[in-house]
Amino acid sequence: MAQLEKDVREIIIEAARNIFARFGFRKTTMDEIAQAALKAKSSIYHYFKSKDEIFRTIVEKESRTLREEIKKAIKQEDSPQKKLRAYVITRMHTLQCLANLYSAIKDEYLKQYGFIKKLRANHNKEEIRIMKEILKEGCDRGIFQIKDLDVTAITIITTLKGLEYSGINESDVSKTEKNIDSLLEILFNGIVKR
Repeated sequence: MAQLEKDVREIIIEAARNIFARFGFRKTTMDEIAQAALKAKSSIYHYFKSKDEIFRTIVEKESRTLREEIKKAIKQEDSPQKKLRAYVITRMHTLQCLANLYSAIKDEYLKQYGFIKKLRANHNKEEIRIMKEILKEGCDRGIFQIKDLDVTAITIITTLKGLEYSGINESDVSKTEKNIDSLLEILFNGIVKR
């Protein structure tokens, strides 16, 4: 693909990303994308077959961004506890900036689309894989005591999804981090009096 075509494609993707984030997948039209990209609608169809294809491209790109940010944050930490905290906080903060990915993960009406089902399944597998790596490192270093890595990883990821909505819609970063730290305190120390 020539550089000019790549540039035009990126212009369309960026314009559509903003429109989808503002109005959602269902309410966004190809006309609006064309207008925002300052292109004729026929030009949009030259680069993308459909609105679905544009949305899929955007969500896949945002998914890669999330993975890269999480990987970078984890790599900077030296203990499993800090890696777990970095994972949770980075995931929450990055999803705040990735409205289309967040929508693809949570919006029920999107589950009818095959590419969304596949994205959700891959996203879940990746999250569980990363969580298991962190937990395994903690076990290997004698810091965590876990009977079943799979069940524990799934439980933590499921709990995070429960916190997601309030965390993403919370404008006070310190409050979000306080809630995350409370969750991690329970995870690391339990609720049973010792």
